[in-house]
Amino acid sequence: MPSLTVRNLPGAILEVPAGSTLLAALHAAGHDWMHACGGKGRCTTCRLEVLSGAENLTPDTEAELRYRRAGRLLPHERLTCQTRLPQGELIARVPEATKLPHVIYSSD
Repeated sequence: MPSLTVRNLPGAILEVPAGSTLLAALHAAGHDWMHACGGKGRCTTCRLEVLSGAENLTPDTEAELRYRRAGRLLPHERLTCQTRLPQGELIARVPEATKLPHVIYSSD
């Protein structure tokens, strides 16, 4: 099964079920993850920084392309509410701008 490791979120090494978005997999594993629009691709608060494994992700969605064109989503970032991991491994981190104040993050 595909796996997601979030380096700066302790305990965030999880399996991503087939067809599940990264956001759904994070929530199912009990992790609190920012998503101001409720996972509808209408904001960029659920983004993550991809460190490796980008080739294993589904292609950018229309929402992600729109935010890239507007300069609100960097080339190495994806929206967890839009992105799926059909195979392989993804290593990522929570961007500084979307960290939640009540979650303790590691320095990596």
